[in-house]
Amino acid sequence: MFNRRQMIASTGAAAGFVMAGGTPLLAETVSLGFENGDRSLVAYPGKRPLLQLSSRPPQLETPFSVFNEGMLTPNDAFFVRYHLADIPTEIDPDTFTLEIAGTVATPMSLSLADLKSQFDTIDLVAVHQCSGNSRGFVTPRVGGGQAGNGLMGNARWTGVSLKSVLEKAGVQDGAIQVAFEGLDGPVLPDTPDFTKSLELAHAMDGEVMLAWAMNGEDLPWLNGYPLRLVVPGHYGTYWVKHLNQIIVRDTPLDSFWMTTAYRIPDNSCACVEPGTKPETTVPIARFNVRSFITNVLDGAAVAANAPLALRGIAFDGGSGITEVSVSADDGKTWQKASLGEDMGKYAFREWTLSMPVASGEVSLLVRATNANGQTQPMQAQWNPSGYMRNVVETTRLTAA
Repeated sequence: MFNRRQMIASTGAAAGFVMAGGTPLLAETVSLGFENGDRSLVAYPGKRPLLQLSSRPPQLETPFSVFNEGMLTPNDAFFVRYHLADIPTEIDPDTFTLEIAGTVATPMSLSLADLKSQFDTIDLVAVHQCSGNSRGFVTPRVGGGQAGNGLMGNARWTGVSLKSVLEKAGVQDGAIQVAFEGLDGPVLPDTPDFTKSLELAHAMDGEVMLAWAMNGEDLPWLNGYPLRLVVPGHYGTYWVKHLNQIIVRDTPLDSFWMTTAYRIPDNSCACVEPGTKPETTVPIARFNVRSFITNVLDGAAVAANAPLALRGIAFDGGSGITEVSVSADDGKTWQKASLGEDMGKYAFREWTLSMPVASGEVSLLVRATNANGQTQPMQAQWNPSGYMRNVVETTRLTAA
C-alpha cells in the first residue's frame, strides 16, 4: 500500500504530509509579495515550496524563476491544481485498476502491470497549462484563483496511447465521445463530480495518453499518481488525475464541467467587452500562442549600454513555434531571437537573444509566432472567466 508515510519517504518530503481532504501540514511558509495580494510558499509532499493559491483543495503555483532551470519543469516544482477537496490519500499500485466500459465490445479492467505489458509504451514532451494561468493579471478583475504565470509546466510523459487501449476494448458503432473520471471527488453531496469528455476522433488521434510517469519517474502524488490523462496542446481541465474510469459514450456527456464550466466565448479571440457576457460559448480547447522571458525577472536591475543576454520559452497548442522576437521600444522595432532545441510541437521551445539596452527604465516585450502564422496580441483581450490570457508580456528593467 502506497500510503502517506511511504509517500513522504519516497518523495523526500519528511517535513509534512497531506491529511484527508487535502489539508496540508506546512513544512515551510514564507510571505511573498504579489501584485494581487500576498502569497505564501508552502511545502507539500513531493514538492519544494510552491506558491499557495488554496489549501482545500490544494492549488499550488510554480514560482516563475523555476522556468529558468531548464526546458523540463522539475517534478517537485510542477504546479498542482485540484477542483474537488476529497483527494485520495492512499492508493495501492498493485490493486489499482483502470475500468473501460460503455459502448465497447469488451469491457476491461486493466492494472498498471497490464498497461505496461500489453501495450506499446510511448513518450511525449508536452506543456501542461491550467486554463486560468495568469488570471491574476486580468483587468478588470474576474473571479477564480488569482494566479500569476506559474500554472504551467513542461514534462516528458510516459505511458500508452488512449487509442491503443480503446482499440483493444473495441469501440462500437454509435460511439461519439469518451468520458473520464478520477479518484478525487466532492466533499459535499450536491457538488458535481469532476468528469470530462473528448470527442471520439480526438480520443483516437494516437496522441492522447494514459501516463504513469513524468520526467522519468512515477507521477508525483499531487500530479495524478498512479495514472493520469495527458491531452497534448489542450488546457489542463482535460488532464484528469488519478484516472480510474473511462466510459465510451453514445450520447454527449451531460457534466457540469463540460456544459457549464470551462467554456469560452464562441469567437476567434475567446473574448468579449469587459463586463459583458458572451451570447454563445464552446468548451475551452487548445492553447493559444505564449512566450516569456525567463532569465530576467520583472523589476530586475541590469547593466546599461552593454549586451544583455536574454533567454525564454514559447509554446502553443501543437502547431509549433517558428519565431520569437523581442522589442525594447514599445513594439516599434523587433529583434528576432534564436530558437533552441525542438523537443516536439507540444513542448516549450527555448529562445535566446543578446541585445543592448539603454540606461534608464526599459520595457522588454516578447512575442512568438507559430507555424500557422498565429501570434500574440499587443493588447490584452478580456475573457469573463480569466481564461487563455496570451497578451505580449512586458518585463520592466532598470538599466544603470
